[in-house]
Amino acid sequence: MITWTDLLFAVYIAVPAYLANSLPTVSKGGGQIDRGYRFVDGERILGTNKTFKGLAFGLFGGLLASIAMEFLLERGLFILGSLASLGALLGDLLGAFIKRRLKMEPGAPFPVLDQLDFILGALLLTYPVHQASVGTAIILGLFTPPVHLLANFIAYHLGVKKYWW
Repeated sequence: MITWTDLLFAVYIAVPAYLANSLPTVSKGGGQIDRGYRFVDGERILGTNKTFKGLAFGLFGGLLASIAMEFLLERGLFILGSLASLGALLGDLLGAFIKRRLKMEPGAPFPVLDQLDFILGALLLTYPVHQASVGTAIILGLFTPPVHLLANFIAYHLGVKKYWW
């Protein structure tokens, strides 16, 4: 059974994670995180789209959301939101790493991985301070893919993203 507490914690995790995951797309340029290095398979480690500037922009946005939640909603949310933000970014980087191992081009669609890598990262990194319930995980798993696709669709039509997915 999903409770109101499950829904609240889904929001507490989702808001900073979604911001951290989406804001790097609006920060163009910056040094590439993998510095152009290749993994043992000969492919780039992360690819051209993963930059330090995007990482910093995403983390900054997620931290601002965490600060706002701390003051407006409930004490203790800054740590949870900060970990969710960092986890979202690390989850996205892991997704990029996996896609490069599969020899997929940056920006190529990988359904499910593209929509859930960041939220899984957020759940994993927040675990030491809040063990998300099954209900919270179900809510995030069900709502994240359509929200992610809608945000990408809007960003594509605003000219921020190259692909609608």
